[in-house]
Amino acid sequence: MTDARIPTVRLGADGPQVGVQGLGCMGMNFGYGPTDAGQARAALDRALELGVTLYDTADAYGAGENERFLSPFFKAHRDEVVIATKFALSIPPDEPTKRIIRNDAPYIREAVEASLKRLDVDVIDLYYMHRRDVNVPIEETVGTMAELVREGKVKHLGLSEVTADELRAACAVHPIAAVQSEWSLFSRDIEARVVPAARDLGVALVPYSPLGRGFLTGSFTNAEQDLTAGDFRRQQPRFTGANAAANAALLEPIRAIAEARGATLGQIALAWAQQRASVAGLTVVPIPGTRKPERVAENVAATRITLTEEELAALEPIASRVAGDRYPDMRFASAGRE
Repeated sequence: MTDARIPTVRLGADGPQVGVQGLGCMGMNFGYGPTDAGQARAALDRALELGVTLYDTADAYGAGENERFLSPFFKAHRDEVVIATKFALSIPPDEPTKRIIRNDAPYIREAVEASLKRLDVDVIDLYYMHRRDVNVPIEETVGTMAELVREGKVKHLGLSEVTADELRAACAVHPIAAVQSEWSLFSRDIEARVVPAARDLGVALVPYSPLGRGFLTGSFTNAEQDLTAGDFRRQQPRFTGANAAANAALLEPIRAIAEARGATLGQIALAWAQQRASVAGLTVVPIPGTRKPERVAENVAATRITLTEEELAALEPIASRVAGDRYPDMRFASAGRE
């Protein structure tokens, strides 16, 4: 395996230049059960060595602990990394497991100051609205975010899980560099409207969970049986009960292609996600999450795999056959509002 650095692309018309694959950092110390902090920090270092420069976190990951965990790495490599974090999931102090979606101006201002402090930086490179509060006009939310750009607290703006119409309305207020949404062989609902809108508007797509939260790697087949008690995937509809068994069977075409190429299942799933750029005609920067340096190298190697038309055709039916929604409550995903 070569250690050649991955190429770069620009997010949006005037957004940051980043490696064609980023790193989802949530699982470093949140969401996926026990973790090894030393291994997680080694994964960050390995990613940077290989040209991964977009690092994705959020204030809601561990009630700010994920941002704090990443801060030393960001400070050590401030001129080499693009820091992406998010606001919108407010955590009540007396109910730490609850999330309240807020897009109002006072909350956004409170959230950005808290993230800047936890990250210990002067400016956030890419600031996302994490989820949409439909009671606040998107124009007002993006207007407040644009003020943060003018004040020098944020460089570029992003949105997560927005509809095509919401994206268009946002872009009318201020340039949007990137839209995040789940996009993988298991989750393709954004292709109907969000992807065409992003392409027309010159907005980059940043797919989160391009490995289907790990399911597409074949590393587990039933969350209730295979994952630790603290792993949030145990509450995900696709990965438990009868749905898990049905979806595990859908991995067979991926496994066949992987075996024929001498690759892993995860690499084929990631290659498919990376190839959305040429298939859909827009900039695509997947952010697979991992906390192991060897997995970082494996994921980055997927950027050098180009699937054939025959292989793409074999993978095409998978998403339409997936059992279960991607969230227990789809109102908070763009597909639930399209």
